[in-house]
Amino acid sequence: MLMNKNISGMNLLFNPKSVAIIGASEKTDKLGSHVMNSLIKGGYKGKIIPVNPFSETIMGLKAYRSIRDYGKQIDMVIVAVPAKLLSEVFRECADSGVKGVVLITAGFKEIEDSSGIELHNTIAEIANKAGISVIGPNTFGMINFHASLNASFTPEFSRVKKGTIALVSQSGGISHLFGFMAIRTNAGFSKIIGLGNRLNIDFAEMVEYLMDHDPDTKVLMLYMEGIDNPGRLMEIFKKHRGKKPVIVNKTGSSEKGDQASKSHTGSMAGRHEIYLGAFRQTGILAIDDTETLLDSARALAGCPKLEGNGVAILSGQAGPGMAACDICEAYGLKIVDFNNHTQERINENLPPLALRSNPVDMGPAWYDADASREIIKAVMEDDNVNAIMLLIMFASANVGVVNGISSLLLNWKQKKPLITCIFAPPGIWDNEMEHLEDSGALVNFPSPERAARAMASLWKYKNAIDK
Repeated sequence: MLMNKNISGMNLLFNPKSVAIIGASEKTDKLGSHVMNSLIKGGYKGKIIPVNPFSETIMGLKAYRSIRDYGKQIDMVIVAVPAKLLSEVFRECADSGVKGVVLITAGFKEIEDSSGIELHNTIAEIANKAGISVIGPNTFGMINFHASLNASFTPEFSRVKKGTIALVSQSGGISHLFGFMAIRTNAGFSKIIGLGNRLNIDFAEMVEYLMDHDPDTKVLMLYMEGIDNPGRLMEIFKKHRGKKPVIVNKTGSSEKGDQASKSHTGSMAGRHEIYLGAFRQTGILAIDDTETLLDSARALAGCPKLEGNGVAILSGQAGPGMAACDICEAYGLKIVDFNNHTQERINENLPPLALRSNPVDMGPAWYDADASREIIKAVMEDDNVNAIMLLIMFASANVGVVNGISSLLLNWKQKKPLITCIFAPPGIWDNEMEHLEDSGALVNFPSPERAARAMASLWKYKNAIDK
């Protein structure tokens, strides 16, 4: 369990009223320059304190020779200076009462030289004695979107939409990948956290904090390479089973991947099948690729709990519906038969030659908004149906279909999960779909297969926590 001082330190990491950047700079070849830009351009409202002994001002802000020179309380410090300076930097932080540090600097357990391990142990001892919570070292940083706090060296992270998914990753590259995928797919994040080499905050501490002390996070998404104390993490998973969905992409299953993990994070990946077995026992959903990991997180964050495996597929064209059927059935979902009343209502609104049983071909109703709404409404009210997939590919003849069904979807607001692939060229349905997603009416994906896999993840998660 997190000790009170660690909770306090982690609260200050994510919600500081003041942030010092040790190694702040205006030179673009210095990481401290990019960290300054991230904080300023990201809209952070607290006090920003540049620290650099060779500058009087940085980006229009008064600079200080050290945090001791600043002389006032500092909640959080971002460190981007060479490793050889870190022992003194951490002593200053300890003496100044700093409780949260984001340590971007590399050169620790991931290097072959034993001096890296020695430095890691030295600053860990200082930090632990002073009660300083540290994200890093060897990290890109972290972002708390709900506090407009971009404590990273990538200002573009601030373009990610605020939401309820927290990403905890050992890889800065994967964190950037997910951030940029989120921008393109309208995914919303609460936090993106680069654990790096885990001085005193590992997956266990971060998962416990996000579970117990972060109301902004609904779904935890973990990218995991190597773990030093897997038993501790499994205890945390077991303790919080079912409280918030946890989905994991664990890499390092190959021999080369295991070796790369040691080089990258300072930890061996460990036997892959053992981790997968432990995840199953603790209600964790394991995903084996990054695209499906994000899609699954979006579905879990944006949909209500799936109560059963009965799915209805409504498609504006027959082909996408068939593609979705194949994926759904492969993962244990059932394309259910409608009850008699539902089928009668559908038959009344589609001609005899159309596919009117599940999956339904709604194409003939393109020109009739009332018919489209009636079909969807009938399926919504069918007790046999636990979830709905709605698939509509744009054609100029159906340009008005999204506007015609929007009020129904907004008013229904996912009494059952509604996952869609409503897809058009840029600029046609963009605003309508963003409004529907932001209002919680649906979760949209760019292909029927991805939509179906996301639906399957809702079912797999239900099975994982019900075991």
